[in-house]
Amino acid sequence: MDKSERSRTVDGYVRIFVMGKAYQVPSNLTIMKAMEYTGYRFVRGAGCRAGFCGACSVLYRSGESYKLQAALACQKLVENDMHIANLPFTPAQPRKYDLTRLPNKKTVLIELYPEIARCLSCNTCTKACPQGLEVMEYVQAAIRGDLKLVSELSFDCIACGLCALRCPAEITPYNVAQVARRLYSRHLLPKTRALEARLKELEEKTYDSEFQKLRAMPIGELRKLYEAREIRE
Repeated sequence: MDKSERSRTVDGYVRIFVMGKAYQVPSNLTIMKAMEYTGYRFVRGAGCRAGFCGACSVLYRSGESYKLQAALACQKLVENDMHIANLPFTPAQPRKYDLTRLPNKKTVLIELYPEIARCLSCNTCTKACPQGLEVMEYVQAAIRGDLKLVSELSFDCIACGLCALRCPAEITPYNVAQVARRLYSRHLLPKTRALEARLKELEEKTYDSEFQKLRAMPIGELRKLYEAREIRE
């Protein structure tokens, strides 16, 4: 098959390769929808389908490009001659720790994950992030023990694992960031009055009787109650 034949497409369709097998699919589909269009059934590697859960990681090459790229299958549109490999998950080994016993000190992250000291500052992790996060920056902040900065820079992390997959130093940035956010929330982030009030209500079981009434209510009455609810804009 020569180059012209490989690139030939039907109007409105592109040719993709899923696990090495060629298919013609509509050009306006995401990788996930295109794979399902070909008959591929997602048993693993699919979740929210909206770019929030990080479950649908894929690797791909497009056309004649030499670059191996990463994306979320539910977000990336197919391209002609795209070669796709689905990744159900990224293997990683999170450290075991008791959050209530972790000290609030600058060296806590590097003690839990000493591999972050191997960071080459190559920025490959940032380039791989489908959320556009400054992953290398928060890894460097983790080395310095800046919990606040790590938490802020990693706040939108969906733990898809693509940063770890591309890291030449074999760091798992999303695991490091998760510990940082938990520690920051526990030790440094002030609690809001609304949260404190809600926790008190839960402790005092303020709404338990109302929940019991809802559980005992017939489905038809629940639907009427739901449809008549007040919607706050």
